[in-house]
Amino acid sequence: MAIELTRLAVGLLLLIFHRPVADCILRQEQALALLLRQRGVYLPAPLQVETAHTIYFWLGTFAVLYQLARFWLSLHY
Repeated sequence: MAIELTRLAVGLLLLIFHRPVADCILRQEQALALLLRQRGVYLPAPLQVETAHTIYFWLGTFAVLYQLARFWLSLHY
């Protein structure tokens, strides 16, 4: 039961803080791309900021809904 509550909490936190999480990951991705470009490895263009925000919002939403469905099914079946 603790694992399920932890999954639900992580999903809720991601849903609430999707913008700072996406911004942090985008900054890390840009730094890594710069480092690789200096060494001659070229990567595709990174995601746009709004796209990253949307992806993390829906990822958090999916995690919460999935865990709530698991709770509901475990209680009724």
